[in-house]
Amino acid sequence: MKRLLIVFIGLFTSVMFSQQIMTLQECYNLAIVNYPLAKQSELLEVQNRLEKEVVSNTKRPQLSFDAQATYQSDVIEVPIPSSNIEPLNKDQYRATLSVNQLIYNGGATDASLAVKSSQLKTKQKQVEVNLYQLKQKINQLYFSILLSQETHLLLKAKQEQLQAKLSEVTSGIKYGVILPSSDKVLEAELLKINQQLTEVESNKLSLIETLADIIGQPLNASVHFQNTLVETASTTELNRPELELFQLKKDEIESNEALVTKQNAPKLLGFATGGYGNPGLNMLDNSFQAFYTVGVKLNWNVFDWNSNKKLRESLSINKDIIDTETETFKLNTNTELNQQQKEIEKIEAFIASDLEIIDLRKEVLKSADSQLKNGVITSSAYITELTNLYEDENTLIKHKIQLQLAKANYNVIKGQ
Repeated sequence: MKRLLIVFIGLFTSVMFSQQIMTLQECYNLAIVNYPLAKQSELLEVQNRLEKEVVSNTKRPQLSFDAQATYQSDVIEVPIPSSNIEPLNKDQYRATLSVNQLIYNGGATDASLAVKSSQLKTKQKQVEVNLYQLKQKINQLYFSILLSQETHLLLKAKQEQLQAKLSEVTSGIKYGVILPSSDKVLEAELLKINQQLTEVESNKLSLIETLADIIGQPLNASVHFQNTLVETASTTELNRPELELFQLKKDEIESNEALVTKQNAPKLLGFATGGYGNPGLNMLDNSFQAFYTVGVKLNWNVFDWNSNKKLRESLSINKDIIDTETETFKLNTNTELNQQQKEIEKIEAFIASDLEIIDLRKEVLKSADSQLKNGVITSSAYITELTNLYEDENTLIKHKIQLQLAKANYNVIKGQ
């Protein structure tokens, strides 16, 4: 007997530990990692690294190779008789290799790298915002599954109660206390409950499959979704990722302003050119020669018709536009929060009323149960009262789940 008990406990423990348990927070976390959009953040980082390498390459020596062959209709001749200076060939050849090295550009390269860093942060935050918007969809699916889960338990409880009542009625019919065919009414009701259980399970499976696609995690029909109590955030400040996105957009504009300011700075370059051709640098030597030149070059755009100033003013207007978008977002979000808070208060009032109704229904069902045992009422009348109680209990469950959903949405709207 002890051995059988140990085996039973082992099997029970194995089943308990093998059952998959899912929480709302786990669904959030899995969606952030596994949803296809999440891959963009890593791709953007790789893309940004490549773009910054291209910008950084401007600090390195730039090599260029040129080669040309030409034929001219006329060439320079020295107008001195008997000078024995041969005129240049009309066919000329030249190949050069040039090296240019940026020495100074007013910090424009570093400013360009700062712009790229700002752009990466903005794009990655936009991905985060898009993923955050999945939370309300996850809420809807998660609490719909919870409702199916609780409805299934309630139907099972009703089924057990009817089966127990069917045994009593069958015994009562046998001894002539209860009218014949009363058991048929109960059996028909049990068949209806089986249909309802099948429908609830089918809906639950469909919801689980949809949720599994979003979170990128395989879920089976036996997974247990925890019905944890959701508490609304106590803080009054919004903590939405959209607000961080607005700020990052402003930071990106400021980094662009810094870049625009440096674009008119003087640029100093060193250069060297080596070549081989006919003629070389000595135009009077009509032969193939090697040659080279080295030097420095300064470039400074002194006047640009105020283009740089106007571009900075345009960027400043973009910051003002983002400020208006931020204010609009806060206004709309606070309005949505107020509506959600009123929804929570309404459902809480419904729940208080549901509890009172259920207490009254239980008293009525208790009386109907006694009357059925004594043959005063039919099974149909008893089932009517039982169904009324079941529907009110189902309404209570629905309101409790709706309250949890409303609170979860409130937290998502606030950014908690």
